[in-house]
Amino acid sequence: MKITVIGAGNVGATCANVCAEKELAEEIVLLDIKEGFAEGKALDMWQTAPINMYDSRITGVTNDYTATKDSDVVVITSGLPRKPGMSRDDLIATNAGIVKSVTENIIKHSPDAIIIVVSNPLDVMTYCAYKTSGLDSRKVFGMAGILDTARYKAFLATELNVSPKDIQAVLMGGHGDTMVPLPRYTTVGGIPVTELIDEDRLNAIIERTKFGGGEIVKLLGTSAWYAPGAAAAQMVEAVVRNQRRVFPVCSWLQGEYGLKDIYVGVPVVLGKNGIEKIVELKLNEQEKELLYASAAAVKEMMDVLDNMN
Repeated sequence: MKITVIGAGNVGATCANVCAEKELAEEIVLLDIKEGFAEGKALDMWQTAPINMYDSRITGVTNDYTATKDSDVVVITSGLPRKPGMSRDDLIATNAGIVKSVTENIIKHSPDAIIIVVSNPLDVMTYCAYKTSGLDSRKVFGMAGILDTARYKAFLATELNVSPKDIQAVLMGGHGDTMVPLPRYTTVGGIPVTELIDEDRLNAIIERTKFGGGEIVKLLGTSAWYAPGAAAAQMVEAVVRNQRRVFPVCSWLQGEYGLKDIYVGVPVVLGKNGIEKIVELKLNEQEKELLYASAAAVKEMMDVLDNMN
């Protein structure tokens, strides 16, 4: 088993480190365009192997895609953050160029790989990778819902003073402030969360979840990396160990939930073939309205990419 992580920044390095510590593959390749950067990160991680007791071999390379040959799973974290004065369209154009180039190189050396996209704007970058790869859509999907759900669960665990292990939750829609948390499908030890917390507090937590990434940026001056990296690694684990976990994943919809030709977050069964099944929940009218509004925002960004050819 071989895993490649493209982009050795904070998110990519965290993902590679978690994959190594969980021994998800014999070989893990970390690739970056900055000379010596991935090599240094990989060497530092490998020196933790005698401490954390794992055997996965981590290799760092500078822009050498031959080292990624025959990867089973590839995680794309490459891309630039939005800078002051940069429009949304500028960000899409810049990162789409990066993701397109990365995907072309992945497919050249690992034509059967499953691709997990983490780059932002997440939904449209997943679409870009799908269009570029020519792969079945079940093998190209994005990490967003697991991170958003983790934030939601963490905030609930703090509020209720319970273990996050006992919280089950689902979020849908695009990644960002249009995401759609579903309190009806949120439970704590099997108990509906609505029986444990009043509506105002729950709504406040939902709002905090929607802007969870921005909260960390304000505190750190940069975006999060521990939770996003761990979330991507959890998706890798579900695939390589064929766990068939039910996760919210940015997926290509072809009529599910009444949506077609769009990448948006929905619950899926994740296993060795990638997306084994898309789970269709019975949404009420309010939930549908929120999902369609979120999908419309995503489609608008996808159209921007299409118009750029």
